[in-house]
Amino acid sequence: MTDISDSPVFARFAPLASAYDVALCDVWGVLHNGVAAHAEAGDALTRFRAQGGVVVLISNAPRDSEWVIDHLDGYGVPRSAWDAVITSGDVTHHMLAERGVARVHHIGPMRDVPLFGDERIERVSVEEAPLAVVTGLFDDRTEEPEDYRPLLEELKDRGMPLICANPDLVVQIGDDLIWCAGAIADMYRDMGGETHYAGKPYAPIYDAAIAVASDIRKRTVDRSRIIAIGDAVRTDLAGAAAAGIDCLFVADGIHAEELGPGAPDPEKLAALFAENGDTPVAVTPKLTW
Repeated sequence: MTDISDSPVFARFAPLASAYDVALCDVWGVLHNGVAAHAEAGDALTRFRAQGGVVVLISNAPRDSEWVIDHLDGYGVPRSAWDAVITSGDVTHHMLAERGVARVHHIGPMRDVPLFGDERIERVSVEEAPLAVVTGLFDDRTEEPEDYRPLLEELKDRGMPLICANPDLVVQIGDDLIWCAGAIADMYRDMGGETHYAGKPYAPIYDAAIAVASDIRKRTVDRSRIIAIGDAVRTDLAGAAAAGIDCLFVADGIHAEELGPGAPDPEKLAALFAENGDTPVAVTPKLTW
């Protein structure tokens, strides 16, 4: 990891790119905003790959990678921008397979049910399940995490482990911030419940992404030659720091409102990084080449 005392602000990715062989790039907030693609971000990753770099997209979507790929196509993100996709849904599949679980209590909307389909995992009541999986709120437009406290208390009383298939606290959809599964999982953890996380900022998704990048390059990739790109301090920046890799922080994403539009205010950036305890190698307003 680069040893720096502060983070320079770069308008473009190009000045940094030659220092890295692999980019682990966030999806929502960097490549698109839930409504439309950020064309310049796709172009930047395409140019990085043209120089010989490998791009693995890492997403906290509680779905498999094929679902994310279909949505990237729909938003207009070019396939030239990436080599592979790893999702927290993929990691959740692996966690369930490791445990040999055939029945789970699912907390989340019906749209996330395909997460369990390929594994033929049955969704059952709390009384019948050995384990719970949270993918989100049942209705993320009207509910809040606190609404789930009684259910979580029941799970804890039963000593039930909980797997979080999306550790994000919130996600940006257009101009709105919507609660995610991570907010429920953190509540359960804080209550003393046994909690496991499948996505960023936790190690399993980084280990999986780096293994895929090494397979593509046909050799082990030194972590000093890997850069994470993301817009969330809690997941992207903290996850990169824990994984021992550099991070390019995209300011005009989930933290845009607090940092201000355009070039981020240095004092606000410093306060944000100090509050969370991790510092990126560099900052950019948006991902551009």
